[in-house]
Amino acid sequence: MRRKLAAGNWKMNGITASLSEVSGLMAAHPEPGCEVLLCPPATLVTAMAALTKGKIAVGGQDCHAEPSGAHTGDIAAVMLKDAGASHVIVGHSERRADHAETSDMVRAKAMAARAAGLVAVICLGESDAQRDAGETLDVIGQQLFASTPDGATGTNTVIAYEPIWAIGTGRTPTLAQIAEVHDFIRSELMGRFGAEGGLMRVLYGGSVKPSNAAEIFATSNVDGALVGGASLKATDFGAIISALSAA
Repeated sequence: MRRKLAAGNWKMNGITASLSEVSGLMAAHPEPGCEVLLCPPATLVTAMAALTKGKIAVGGQDCHAEPSGAHTGDIAAVMLKDAGASHVIVGHSERRADHAETSDMVRAKAMAARAAGLVAVICLGESDAQRDAGETLDVIGQQLFASTPDGATGTNTVIAYEPIWAIGTGRTPTLAQIAEVHDFIRSELMGRFGAEGGLMRVLYGGSVKPSNAAEIFATSNVDGALVGGASLKATDFGAIISALSAA
């Protein structure tokens, strides 16, 4: 049985005062019916982990493939683990685009995360041009294969499908489009990893909000969401958590 996961990616947002939203979320949802993960900026990982005390999982937004070294400004997976994180996002489309990260680099980061004892949340997604050209499944299949390391399991890996053209735009794929990609990802995972491929959670991300969460969570092979802007506010993210818990 795959436990539902509501994951929030704060991106480059949040200062110490923002932790009040986390306190409000915990007060309103003391026993959520799904797993909850928040990935704040690295500056808040330690404080958020201390605040949540494991009731909400805390993750990083990226890590370096190496455990240490001369990589100014980067953060190693082991450092995130030491700060209190249990997860780390790798391969987000904004990292792939803004920092020219390839799927090979993402795979190396996922392996580093596993070595440090973190769950890797591996992101995949196609551009609007690739979608319009009918290349979605080819792109997703290539990213999935190259970004996911051998030995991935349901306990060390989460896959997140985020169509690039839907991130932060307010545009959302149709439910049929989401189902097509999630069913494809599940088939590919099971073909490569066998039973473990059936245990890996596949999240949807891209303009998930309280008004559309329930219908997305009712879609085939959607095990939760990777939420951007809506995760910054306790009321919005709480509504998404409630929708997922009821799914």
